[in-house]
Amino acid sequence: MPKKYLTISTPTESVRFAPDKIVYILADGNYSEFYQADRNKNVLVLQLGKVEEEIDLQLGAEASTFIRIGKSYIINRNYVYHIKVQKKELVLSDMATFSYTLSPSKEALRSLKEHIDQMDKEENP
Repeated sequence: MPKKYLTISTPTESVRFAPDKIVYILADGNYSEFYQADRNKNVLVLQLGKVEEEIDLQLGAEASTFIRIGKSYIINRNYVYHIKVQKKELVLSDMATFSYTLSPSKEALRSLKEHIDQMDKEENP
C-alpha cells in the first residue's frame, strides 16, 4: 500500500507532508505554521480552519490522529507526551529526538485530556 500524503496547496505553492511527521500546526492569523518531527517548519498562507478541512478531506480515517485544540492548534495525538492543565502546558515529543512545549488555554487542555483519556480507553479496554 503506498504511503499516504497530505498535500496543502495555496495559490502560490503546494507542500506534501507525511502525516506521521507533522507534530503540530499553529495558527498565526491567515498563516499556518507546520512543525515537523525532523524540526523543519513550513509556513503557508492558509487559515487553520482550511487546513483542518484538508486533513479531514484527504486523510479519511487517519484524520482522527489530528485534534484541533482551541483556536490556535491542530496537534498529532501520537506525539502527546505530557498535559499540564494547571500550568497551561502541552508537551509534544517522540521521547527521543525532539520536544515542543505549547501553551493552549486551560479549557483547551482539559478538553484534550478528556479526549485522549477516552480514546485510550476505547483502544485499550
